Amino acid sequence: MKKNLLSVIILALVFANFILSGIIVFTLVPQTKQANTLITKVCEAINLEVNSGATNGLSNLPVNQIATYAVNAGETMTTNLASGGSEEAHYAVFSISLNLNNESDEYKKNNTTVIVDKESIILDKINAVVRSYTLEELNADGGMEKLKKDVLKQLQNMFGADYIVGISFPKFNTD
Repeated sequence: MKKNLLSVIILALVFANFILSGIIVFTLVPQTKQANTLITKVCEAINLEVNSGATNGLSNLPVNQIATYAVNAGETMTTNLASGGSEEAHYAVFSISLNLNNESDEYKKNNTTVIVDKESIILDKINAVVRSYTLEELNADGGMEKLKKDVLKQLQNMFGADYIVGISFPKFNTD
């Protein structure tokens, strides 16, 4: 008799546990979905990337997902460099290409028409960044990489980090 009573109590507790687990699942899951929806809406409202923990960049994208755009139709540009204390004027002659993520929402929506429309602004930003460097800074170890990062940062501020993922200088000469 004691074994039957103990089995009935255990069965009742298992059944109660099952019912309480079901109640928890059906009350917490909808609340969690609502919280996730709210967080997504807030991120969109303040223009944050939901996947901001993942770094954007060329190293994270397959080659077939990268489209290139030659700024100024691939023509070389000439700009003065910062003086850096020397009396002699130095300049840089370069061409620049933008690496675009062709899977991004902005690219799917506009392709390269946004860049073509804003090319004069892009050229101005690029020239401003290049002019801020001295000849010594560009020729130092890591100088070109720092320049690329600075130009990329300026362009990503304009167009978004997911749209422009890298830049390259096919031609870059200094004097």
